[in-house]
Parts: sequence; C-alpha cells; structure tokens
Amino acid sequence: MAVERVSSFKFLGTHISETLTWTINTSSLVKKANQRLFFLRTLKKNHLSGDILCNFYRCAIESILTNCITAWYGNCTVADRKSLQRVVKAAQHITRTPLPTIEVVQKKRCLNRARSILRDLSHPAYRLFQLLPSGRRYRCLQTKTSRFRNSFFPTAVSLLNSVPR
Repeated sequence: MAVERVSSFKFLGTHISETLTWTINTSSLVKKANQRLFFLRTLKKNHLSGDILCNFYRCAIESILTNCITAWYGNCTVADRKSLQRVVKAAQHITRTPLPTIEVVQKKRCLNRARSILRDLSHPAYRLFQLLPSGRRYRCLQTKTSRFRNSFFPTAVSLLNSVPR
C-alpha cells in the first residue's frame, strides 16, 4: 500500500513539518490569535473593565499562543518569537495592563511540567531527572545538537536547577 508523504501535518492542534521547523505552527497560531484580538478590541470599545479584558486575553488568546509551548518554543526562530510577542504587545496595548511575555509563560509552564513529571514516579521521563549526589541539583543532560539542547528536557533540568528549593 502506498503511503503519501506530506511536507507538514497537524497533530493535536500542532503543525509539524517534515524539517521539524516550527514556522508553520507559529504562523497559524499568530493568525488565530490575531483573529481573537478583534474580539478583544470589540470588548474594549464596549467599555468593559481591564479585569474582564485581561481574563478574555488569558482565556481566548494566551491559551492559543501557548498550545503545546513546552514542545515547540525552544526551537523557534527569533522571527517566530517576535511575531508571537507582537500579538502579546497588541493585547497589552488594548487592555492597558502589563501582560507576561511569551518567554515567561513558557518558562513557567516548562517548570510546572517538569515538577509534575517529578511527582509521578511512573512517568516514562522520570528517569531523565536524576539528582546529583548532593541532592540539591539535577544532572544536566548531555546534548550534542542544538535542537536537543533547546528541547524540553534539558531546558526543564536547567530551570529546575536555577529555581531555589
């Protein structure tokens, strides 16, 4: 049976390309988030409070921008990161309240995901987080490529080591 080869496909809401670049995924997320900015502007025109605007941003826009962010953000290009941050700046301008940057949200979610893996002894990735003999820091994963160095597990280990216990 012949199998069709495609350049990219969508799996669980994330666009994966055959070259493992995240430009297609990022552009689709930015496009979807910009569509939701219209609704945020409409709420602003109807004189809703800043709290409601921030809640709408977090629910309707930030949730789109951060879909599976721990998987793809580390290997995004600088241009992709700037386009994501541009959406956040536009929302910040509309709501007139400070909003966390995409990088801060990614680090927070990455740290939370790593902590949830550490709590679950049966998690398949639990063994990747090994404590050093001191018991305070985790062993850094050896990486040969920048693609792996920027992926979730090495990033999570470095975040866990940088956060005080």
